Amino acid sequence: MGAGRGGAGAAGAGAAAANLLPCDGEAWLDEAFLDPDLADRFLAALTTELDWRQETAHLFGRYIPLPRLTAWYGDVGYRYSGVTHPPAPWPAALDELRHRVSQVVPLPNSALANLYRDGRDSVSWHADDEPEFGPQPVIASVSLGASRRFVLRHRRNGERITVELPHGSLLVMAGACQHCWQHAIPKSSAARGTRINLTFRRIVAAGELPDQHE
Repeated sequence: MGAGRGGAGAAGAGAAAANLLPCDGEAWLDEAFLDPDLADRFLAALTTELDWRQETAHLFGRYIPLPRLTAWYGDVGYRYSGVTHPPAPWPAALDELRHRVSQVVPLPNSALANLYRDGRDSVSWHADDEPEFGPQPVIASVSLGASRRFVLRHRRNGERITVELPHGSLLVMAGACQHCWQHAIPKSSAARGTRINLTFRRIVAAGELPDQHE
């Protein structure tokens, strides 16, 4: 699909951009990880190639539809909020993007895709801190389409960090980030257009499927 940008390992991502977090973890944003034409091609391909579904999750004692569409692909299964995804083969475009991401982080073996149809779609506060992701999870998040506001909140002192995630960007969260910070995509009346977000991660522990809240 053409050339994109990337470093050589997670340390390379950190060297390319300043840490967004003042303490307790690392988060780096490359706003131009994919050039615009390549980002457009991935957006068009993934919009049609992925098996988007409106999942119903068990939250706060009741079943409610998630405020976004989701799809799961990977070599291993995954469970969050009572929604179980079995292993699923990688579509061609998603597998190509996964290998581009592997220029920056270790090769992911799974990806959770979220499709935000407009500013009413969102994801609530959560952290990707299950033991199956390892003691210091590395989460690589690619954004395509409409820019959305991404918020990190420190678990102990409540400090917040807010950034915009533009089309073709890559956000990497590593170190103690998932244990000390939560993150969210809030609803926004200003958001216009569709956004796809792909969170690549590596499940490292065998056994029961992880149970992720969002």
